[in-house]
This record gives sequence, structure tokens and C-alpha cells, in this order.
Amino acid sequence: MLTEQQLIAECLSGNRIAQRELYDRYKKAMYTLAYRITGNFEDAGDALQEGFVEVFRHLGQFRKESTLGAWIKVIIVRKSLQQKRMEVFEPLTGQTNEPFVDWIADSVNAAHLEEAILSLPVGYRTVFVLTEVEGYTHHEVAQICGISEGTSKSQLFYAKKRLKTILTSKVCDGNK
Repeated sequence: MLTEQQLIAECLSGNRIAQRELYDRYKKAMYTLAYRITGNFEDAGDALQEGFVEVFRHLGQFRKESTLGAWIKVIIVRKSLQQKRMEVFEPLTGQTNEPFVDWIADSVNAAHLEEAILSLPVGYRTVFVLTEVEGYTHHEVAQICGISEGTSKSQLFYAKKRLKTILTSKVCDGNK
């Protein structure tokens, strides 16, 4: 298996096998990310395809300031947001440092959690996925999405608040 540097060099030289290896290495994680943002299989597939076209078109501009996977992730997030073709972030105010509810993991199965995340408005969902699932900071989310850090924080706050409501009702409905 090629190292990241070798893989990049081979891709840049036009080696189709290396290009396929790069795609295969990242496609599953990037599709999952695209799906979590778009909430739609078709849009996720389109974002993945367009994202990898951009990856290969601009691979020579990769500055190695992060890992290749992190660089690809930013491209996929942007393509996923473009699939929605609408303003997805609403400037909101409010408390933004409430911790996510710990009991959710014990009370709701993964399918219900995934369903709840996908039901969020795209702005909430995007920030939630990037911060809570992918581990980005609010500063990084703001840069990726073209929003302010405050908007990122408020979107996360309201995403968690809405998830809590959705999941609480699922738990209560499941206990009937």
C-alpha cells in the first residue's frame, strides 16, 4: 500500500491505478459525510462525484498543511452544501455551550439517532456533523461553511436542542 505522499505523486503523474486507490481509500467516509449533510442518497452521490472531480483537478494545489483526508473532507463538505442550493445557515442568538445529552446513547439506538440527525435543517445538521461527528472546531466549521464562529455555535446549540426534543419523544414513544 502506498503512503499518502507516494499516492499523491502517483496520482499527479496520471497513474489511473493510484487514482482509483485514492478514491477507494476515501469514498466510504466521504459518502457518509456527504449523506449526513445532504440527507439524501442521490445528492450525496452527486456531491461525492463532483468532490472527487475537484480533488483530482486540484490535487497539485494540495499544500500538505493537513492530511489528504482532511483536505478532501473540506471539498466534500462544500460540494454537499452546494447540493442544497439554498441559504442554510440562519443567524441565531442564544446559549451555545450546553453539553450534548449523555443519556441519548443509552436510550436511543443508532438508527434512531441517524434518523434524528437527518431530520435536522441542513444548517443545523451540517454544523452538528462537522463538530460532533467529525471533530472540527467552530473556527474550522466557520471557514469551511463561510459563516461566522457565532453562527456555527448557535447552529450547534439549536441542533442539539432539537435533537434532544426529537430523541426524547422517540424514547417516550418507545416506552409505550
